[in-house]
Amino acid sequence: MKQPTQENAPILEALERLKQMRIVPFDVPGHKRGRGNKVLTDFLGEKCMSVDVNSMKPLDNLCHPVSVIKDAENLAAEAFGAAHAFFMVGGTTSSVQAMVFTACKRGDKIILPRNVHRSVINAMILCGAVPVYINPQMDKMLGIPLGMSINDVKKAIRENPDAKAVLVNNPTYYGICSNIKEIVKLAHANNMLLLADEAHGTHFYFSDRLPIAAMHAGADMAAVSLHKSGGSLTQSSMLFISDKISEGYARQIINLTQTTSGSYLLMSSLDVSRRNLALNGKKIIDDVINMVEYARGEINNIGDYYAYSREKVNNDSIYDFDITKLSVYTRSIGLAGIEVYDILRDEYDIQTEFGDLANLLAYVSVGDRPRDIERLVSALAEIRRIYKKDSSGMLEAEYISPKVMLPPQEAFYTNKEDAVLLDKAVGRVCTEFVMCYPPGIPILAPGELVTEEILEYIHYAKDKGCQMTGPEDMDLQYLNVMG
Repeated sequence: MKQPTQENAPILEALERLKQMRIVPFDVPGHKRGRGNKVLTDFLGEKCMSVDVNSMKPLDNLCHPVSVIKDAENLAAEAFGAAHAFFMVGGTTSSVQAMVFTACKRGDKIILPRNVHRSVINAMILCGAVPVYINPQMDKMLGIPLGMSINDVKKAIRENPDAKAVLVNNPTYYGICSNIKEIVKLAHANNMLLLADEAHGTHFYFSDRLPIAAMHAGADMAAVSLHKSGGSLTQSSMLFISDKISEGYARQIINLTQTTSGSYLLMSSLDVSRRNLALNGKKIIDDVINMVEYARGEINNIGDYYAYSREKVNNDSIYDFDITKLSVYTRSIGLAGIEVYDILRDEYDIQTEFGDLANLLAYVSVGDRPRDIERLVSALAEIRRIYKKDSSGMLEAEYISPKVMLPPQEAFYTNKEDAVLLDKAVGRVCTEFVMCYPPGIPILAPGELVTEEILEYIHYAKDKGCQMTGPEDMDLQYLNVMG
């Protein structure tokens, strides 16, 4: 049989062949190609429901791929410059957790920035790894955490020579990149693995105008959200490994938590998106960059707003910047980013990615059109004209260095736990998460001390309309703490 090339999409092609076979399904799923659920079929379409199928010999099996899924994963590895790729159907959360589980066992240390996604800390709760946090530097004006300084990484490695891995965000939600190539060298020189959370970095692999991609920089593992900027379906992701990692062991780790009923809708979307990026990625990403550069210029011409870019680079904690990220500082019009986010959605029918206490992020990618950019720019200009107010009295967004009292697993699974009123929690050790979502970076994580500063931040974020997630009490009136 002919070896597949980047022009092929093996999973898509297998599903097309299946549709020609007129098979009578006496297997799951129970909707039987949509016939058993007319409302859902009318909503999603018969074409979609007809390929929502289970693993079978012609379609391979995600847990143990030997044919079409294996071919699709091999093509993805080739396209992204990895030794091997795994198709993941539990989102990049599952990819990130598989990285941590592969690198660390209970009691093993992992060096990482504190502004990680909650999935990383969840992984430590599950496997018992112990975090060595590098507190990121802060941009005082923008109020955003930056990347990891090389000196801070060196210090963490020197003080924790027994750590198993270093994890890097490449990039952060705001588009900030650390010097990942240098951090790879430091990790490897000290017998540590380099893990990269590239949830927001799919496009790095297909453009020479962007920061370096993790696998190109020599990382050992990278978790990549193709659904975010690569065009695949929500919840689809890829995990890439270098030849230093055992493919068989990584697959075993993945299969500890990944479903045995992998969605062919998600897998085919990964396959098709990889083909599209491999064949057309450079032009696609060029178009995105050009749209964002245009939008950035127009927004900065409105006045007061600040759409920032590579001028922020300092060759250390901001080693590089993802110029496809349309991050906009809003505090100078007297509104928090989350307030602008809400006005855009409620009054202009524009849904942006997220707003925090000082910034707004509009995610621009493969599916955006110039006319949509014009609409966003016009809305921002109008919001400034109508809503601008004095910005004095707004909370200065400072990075709050957490006081880690216990490893996340020990705190989360403690038997001694009290639920106390939020304002009575100062001085107690938190046993759960508190975060604004998105971006899903914890303000408090299990094992961290509750301080007055943290409480002030939580109250301010709630008042501004940030969606607070994580705690058992959905209204965050109460917080679980160590007894």
